[in-house]
Amino acid sequence: MKIVNSVLELIGNTPMLKVNHLDTGPCELYLKLENQNPGGSIKDRIGLSMIQAAEDRGDLKPGATLVEGTAGNTGIGLALVAAQKGYKLILVIPDKMSKEKIFNLKAMGAEIVLTRSDVAKGHPQYYQDLAKSIAEKTTNAYFINQFGNPDNPQAHIDTTGPEIMQQMDDNIDAIVFGVGSSGTMSGLTAYLKEKDPTVEMILADPVGSILAEYINEKNLSNKSGSWKVEGIGEDFLPSISDFSLVTKAYAVSDKESFEAARELLAKEGVLGGSSTGTVMRAALKYCQEQTRTKRVVALVADTGNKYLSKMYNDYWMMDNGFIEVEQHGDLRDLISRPYQSNDLIVMRPHETLSTVYQRMKLYDVSQLPIMDGDEIVGIIDESDVMMYVYDDNAKFEDEVSKAMTKNLEFMPVTSPLAKLLPIFDQGRIAIVKDDDNKFLGLITRIDLLNYLRRRDKNQ
Repeated sequence: MKIVNSVLELIGNTPMLKVNHLDTGPCELYLKLENQNPGGSIKDRIGLSMIQAAEDRGDLKPGATLVEGTAGNTGIGLALVAAQKGYKLILVIPDKMSKEKIFNLKAMGAEIVLTRSDVAKGHPQYYQDLAKSIAEKTTNAYFINQFGNPDNPQAHIDTTGPEIMQQMDDNIDAIVFGVGSSGTMSGLTAYLKEKDPTVEMILADPVGSILAEYINEKNLSNKSGSWKVEGIGEDFLPSISDFSLVTKAYAVSDKESFEAARELLAKEGVLGGSSTGTVMRAALKYCQEQTRTKRVVALVADTGNKYLSKMYNDYWMMDNGFIEVEQHGDLRDLISRPYQSNDLIVMRPHETLSTVYQRMKLYDVSQLPIMDGDEIVGIIDESDVMMYVYDDNAKFEDEVSKAMTKNLEFMPVTSPLAKLLPIFDQGRIAIVKDDDNKFLGLITRIDLLNYLRRRDKNQ
């Protein structure tokens, strides 16, 4: 492999992988690994294309500020290019995006503006509208506008399409993809109209998006739902979109998407993002429906490294009802981190308060049980630590037993749900024991809320 002079030279020319361990019916399924781009997604391609084209036209002046609304990956692609070319970058991001994406963007020097994810296009807090407004108010700013920028699909006309056809020896029957800004689809469509218009374009769409209904029923709804998959699905048709070669769409639920992504990692070793799960479920459904062998390409649009705290986190999956857990009909159904299964993060009486602090930060918890053997002897929370060390930092090295709360009140596992409310009203947490007086775990306010939310979805 050759030595390159810039990380930008590593964008594109991503590998193609044949699927071997999933049920693809009579078809051959291949994965275009866009997660191997330096920024971790297919959006690196458009980040380079949109900035380079603006430079070539003279639209970008020295010291310019780039502004864009993004679900994260376009932002990372833009940040990658902006950092190399010396531009300031402001990104407006919906507040449902993974924290890994936000940390990644901040580390690359982008300025992040978080906005609401519960509003539709036309609302001033909608991420694209807010980005446009910020660009209009910022001196020497250039609004990227990926949803209306023809340089977005051009990247895929120039690079993605030719790469796929070359890797597949010009022998391909279908491509499965998701739509966010629609640049990938529209670019591939424009390329295939010239190269091979018989290739089927198959849309993978999150349940809640309007696009699957638009393709399958020719109805453009003005009512969208909500979904947790990131980066794809829309509540409007982007102005650059070209659906003319799309023959079929699959509406895929969040649960199906996350399960498919996790299965892809377990069986094929490919760590894809949440949209990859949507695309994989649609691709497998399409392949299994066929009656003859077809060569199908599915796009792995981004890396799963950005979703480790979400769909690759069993606790997050359980809290959101995507992993089924055994139901007991008592308070055990609310305990998210059971002690007996070693899921609960605990402290020992002789460990230090500095260790308490570090463990709380590491696992993002605000209270910890203190265990002596299998007996719970205390509870310590952030307030206990703060009040104990407030006037003397050296106390961080004192044993946890000096600051913990020892006056514990236990709840029998068979207690009714309503008994939790007065405990939470007093600012405490519920400590649950079974009929044999064995410690089972803790129940916090968020555990109760998660339980109520799961119960509501199941009704």
